Order: sequence, then structure tokens, then C-alpha cells
Amino acid sequence: MLVLVLAVPPPGAARAEGPRWQWPTPPPHEVVARFEAPTTPYGPGHRGIDIAVSGGAQIRAVEAGTVRFSGSLAGRGVVSVVHADGLLSTYEPVTSTLSEGARVAAGDVLGTLEGGSPSSHCGERDCLHLGARRGESYLDPLLLLGGRGPSVLLPWEGGGSVGASASAPGRASTGSASPGGVPAGSPPGSSPVLLTRPVVQLQGAGPHAAGLV
Repeated sequence: MLVLVLAVPPPGAARAEGPRWQWPTPPPHEVVARFEAPTTPYGPGHRGIDIAVSGGAQIRAVEAGTVRFSGSLAGRGVVSVVHADGLLSTYEPVTSTLSEGARVAAGDVLGTLEGGSPSSHCGERDCLHLGARRGESYLDPLLLLGGRGPSVLLPWEGGGSVGASASAPGRASTGSASPGGVPAGSPPGSSPVLLTRPVVQLQGAGPHAAGLV
């Protein structure tokens, strides 16, 4: 007798997500704060990634979809796009002229990055916060961007805070890497940051209105 055993995921198990997004910013792609899932729906965490980019830069859709929200939340411009299977991408701080319901293709310009404090939560540096959500579950955008592969870790000079729990970026240092991912000669306690290579598709808790972003 042959018995067929089917592996059934437990109720509420997260759906596996693979690479499918394109980067919303031009290379090189420098991720200064990575995703940190909250332990509870309203708990601390970093519900997305922060990508270093200059204020005024064009921000593009990671995938085709429909604009679900475009406006200001807590003084910051926010754009969210819902994709064919219900996955939601969120971009902030971004100034956009798009209206709710507008259709966008992958790579279409959504708006421009707002530069300068207090728009940036990356210390003195401008950055884009990219979020991903399916239903009530926040996902790691790096998985969707294919960014869990080879990468370069460099330390930031400076201090501060990013989001709820990530280290704030300063200026990226260069040099030979040590086994810990921090270049040789860096000061003790330097925090590593992910710097992606343009030739490889690699790769804060901002305001979140219920059901919008």
C-alpha cells in the first residue's frame, strides 16, 4: 500500500516570496537599514528597507500595479501601489502627482524623493523607505528584489537612529573587508551596512495609515 503524504503549512503561515521586483532607484544600490520584522502587529521593528538616494531623485514602481494611495501622512509624502496578486509596495518620503487608481508599469516614475530633514529618517542623509506588505503581514523587500545573495558590508561613520531599531547611516567608508564584514582599520563598534553591486540584482518604521500603506 502506498500512502501519499502532503505537506500542509500550518494556518497563518507566511507565503514564500521570491525575486520579482526591480529596484525603485538607479544603481549602485546602497541599503542603509534592513528589514526587521515586528514581533507583534504594533510592536517595534523596521517594516521595510532604507535605500540611500539623493533628494529629488526619481522613484520608480518596482512592479506593475495600481496606485492605492498617493498623498501626505504625518508630514511625509507616501505612495503605495497594489500589484496583481494583492502584494503592496510602499515608497516614502515621495512627492507624487499620481492619483489613486492610476495604473503604472514596472519602472514607471511614481514621483521624486523628498530631500532634507525632517523628510529623511536616515540621519543627515536622504533615503527611500521601501516597504512590502501582503494583507497584514510585512515582508522583507530584499527577498523580492533578490537581495539575499552576494553583498558588500561597509561601516557607517556617525551615529543616530533609523526607524525603531536600526543604526543611522553616515558616510560609507571604503577599504579591505575584514571577516566581520567591516573594512580593516574601521573604528571599534562600526556598524555594517549593505552596499550592493550594480551588476548583480541584490540588494523605519515610517507612518502607516491602516489599510493604506
